[in-house]
Amino acid sequence: MTCGGCVARVKKALESLPGVQDTHVQLEAPQLSLEMDPSLSFGTIQKVVMEAGHYTVSEIAPSNEEPPAAVKDFIDQRGFFATYKPLWLIVGLLMLVTASLEIENGDVMRWMRHFMAGFFLVFSFFKLLNVQGFAASYRMYDWIAGVWPGWGYVYPFVELALGMAYLLNIAPVFTHSVTLVLMILGAGSVIQSNLSKKKIQCACLGDVFDLPMSFVTIVEDVLMALMAAVMLYWA
Repeated sequence: MTCGGCVARVKKALESLPGVQDTHVQLEAPQLSLEMDPSLSFGTIQKVVMEAGHYTVSEIAPSNEEPPAAVKDFIDQRGFFATYKPLWLIVGLLMLVTASLEIENGDVMRWMRHFMAGFFLVFSFFKLLNVQGFAASYRMYDWIAGVWPGWGYVYPFVELALGMAYLLNIAPVFTHSVTLVLMILGAGSVIQSNLSKKKIQCACLGDVFDLPMSFVTIVEDVLMALMAAVMLYWA
């Protein structure tokens, strides 16, 4: 596998198999870890993976042996802050830079507008690095992309447009309204994915970083929706 699109295709194919409880797919070795019903044969797994993109699967160790250290490290969850380090850094730097711009006049509304501009521009940048990979990951949990797969290809450009609109203060009522609707729908999609108990990669930073879907993503969408609502109220 060479990109997030490959990961998304393999993950989706395996999760469609009856008897698969949990799937972890990543680009780094070992690339695949499964929790599945013992009755599910290795041949079935191999067939599904090949159909997903002509990939092949090989076992690291037989199931009756102790997994090697590399597999144990793969299964062990990373620390909470280490897992979301890229997200903390991006949001923290955006808050620092935008707050520094408004420190003299203390205009909270203008600070929120600049923060939203930076947020959408930075997040669209990561998605635009590999639009196809983002779209493949996004349609695995987003409501709109699940119905219309093309939405995953459009959404990075929508974020880019929103970022420019906030930066230039263009049509604020329309911009805040679109943001509010998108963030509410996004939060709903993430909540549903979390309730399903499936481990899905969050596509908020494209396929550059392996961020698992969790309540952090929900908080991110809800906070953005609240900021959009506040700005819409005062617009």
